[in-house]
Amino acid sequence: MIELNNLTKSYTGGQKKAVDNLSWKINDGEIAGFIGPNGAGKSTTIKMMTGLVSPDSGSVALNGFDITKDALRAKQQFAYVSDTPDNFLRLKVIEYLNFIADIYQVSEEDRNSRITDMAKRFDLMEVLERPIMEFSHGMRQKVMIMGALVHNPSIWILDEPMVGLDPNAAFTLKELMREHAAAGNSVLFSTHVLEVAEKLCDHIGLIVSGQMVFQGTMEELKGRYPKGTYLETIFMEITKNA
Repeated sequence: MIELNNLTKSYTGGQKKAVDNLSWKINDGEIAGFIGPNGAGKSTTIKMMTGLVSPDSGSVALNGFDITKDALRAKQQFAYVSDTPDNFLRLKVIEYLNFIADIYQVSEEDRNSRITDMAKRFDLMEVLERPIMEFSHGMRQKVMIMGALVHNPSIWILDEPMVGLDPNAAFTLKELMREHAAAGNSVLFSTHVLEVAEKLCDHIGLIVSGQMVFQGTMEELKGRYPKGTYLETIFMEITKNA
């Protein structure tokens, strides 16, 4: 479970609020889509959730552990995929995956099983011994996703995870997200691909200028904006003056 309570973060000497008193709860068993225009505060919110940025006020609880007060326990609860895959480029794929598994103390049996399963699903079995720097953006993204998931945490926090993925890899990731939520876990991902959010998500959070202007199901969103047939048209209506 993810609980955000009155999160606020300002930049430029406190004059601009990137995130303004944001509260949101994502329950176990849910896939939540986080959407909004560029610069709306999505990435800042996600960085506060993962402990990369400290909030000016408010709190983040991941399975009940506060990311500020109990950082180690909180960080053990989630997988995080950032919006850039250009990390640890000199390592071979298998070296990187084992490095992450070591950090989270994943047993040899479990890591081998998970790495093999994900490498087959993402079509990376033949390149595990190659350096990450040799790969395209999309292949690097698949490696980062595998690294994030190798310790099998209950919460997934993914920042634009499908950018650069080919259709097969994007389909595989969506399958993994559905399977993870169906097992009673929480998934939150930010995206600009509104069609994916509409089809995949149980819950939508829409942020505009640092403020959460909607959170709920697609049915609830369409009920509030009955003229909008699709998420894309509703999004354009809400954000046209942002």
